[in-house]
Amino acid sequence: MTLGRGINKIDNAVLAIVLIAISIAFGLPRSEALESLYFTADSLLGISPFLIASAAAAAYLSAAGADKVIGRVFSGHGWKVIAMASLFGALSPFCSCGVIPIIAALLAAGVPLPAVMAFWLASPIMDPEMFVLTVGGLSFEFAVAKTLAAIAIGMFGGLATRAVQKAGGFTAPLKAEVSGCGSSCKPQISDEKPLWTYWKDAGRRQDFNSTFMTTVLFLGKWLLLAFMLESLMVMYLPADTVAQWLGNDSTFALPLAVIAGVPAYMNGYAAIPLVSGLMESGMAPGPALAFMTAGAVTSIPAAIAVFALVKRPVFLWYLLLAGTGSLMVGQVFQVYMSL
Repeated sequence: MTLGRGINKIDNAVLAIVLIAISIAFGLPRSEALESLYFTADSLLGISPFLIASAAAAAYLSAAGADKVIGRVFSGHGWKVIAMASLFGALSPFCSCGVIPIIAALLAAGVPLPAVMAFWLASPIMDPEMFVLTVGGLSFEFAVAKTLAAIAIGMFGGLATRAVQKAGGFTAPLKAEVSGCGSSCKPQISDEKPLWTYWKDAGRRQDFNSTFMTTVLFLGKWLLLAFMLESLMVMYLPADTVAQWLGNDSTFALPLAVIAGVPAYMNGYAAIPLVSGLMESGMAPGPALAFMTAGAVTSIPAAIAVFALVKRPVFLWYLLLAGTGSLMVGQVFQVYMSL
């Protein structure tokens, strides 16, 4: 009985990490196990500056009381707020992992889920650096289309989520361990001015330290799990395999591109040469765009980060929005290119 209660208390992410690590260590050849270890360590090292900076930003906002100001700015449910969130998400320099602490802080501050969903969907698809690389690796026209697609998918997701909430759905999107009530609470709107020099107050310093450590540990374990899974996908689902699936144009190219993009996509930067090769092999522009957008939103780090924060229905809704939105923008782009 005691043992059962002890097992139930084990963190699911930590348990998954341990089981996968054991499987890799004893189930894979030595060379592949070391390759997985190197990939995971290198990925964690690469994302660590963004993780620390994002956690520090979230902790600073909490300690200074600025999260309530943010809650006031984004407290509206209208399409203008959703449009602004989509635009900022598509143009912001945040990566899909680095933005997660900000998303968690926004939800906990009472920012409505539709605006957060719009930002969440748009952010992984495009950022300024990726725009430049897409221009170089594909074309300026494709880069512009991908940017507009990010904004469109964000708008679509935000408005669709708003409709669901109006019908009574998603009243408490956050998991209990993330927030006691999240955006199911009324927005924490306050006229109290933030104390930007929070370090002058002992209580706020303690709040900063606590929030920072909690955020780093919480996101760190999920990112570790994400990169461990990604290391296995890199070895056993190579780009050449994906190219064989999607290299030929057909009636089913667009939905197949979305379906393949969900599990096969690694990250936006690695996808550029992959998609370039696919298009050279005969892949149409519409499916290529759909593959990139669906894959960006549902890439392992982005998807696991969403799964870590929200309840299962919201997570499944997130995936549905990514797939449906990608189908629509891919179709529109294909029609445009055929004119």
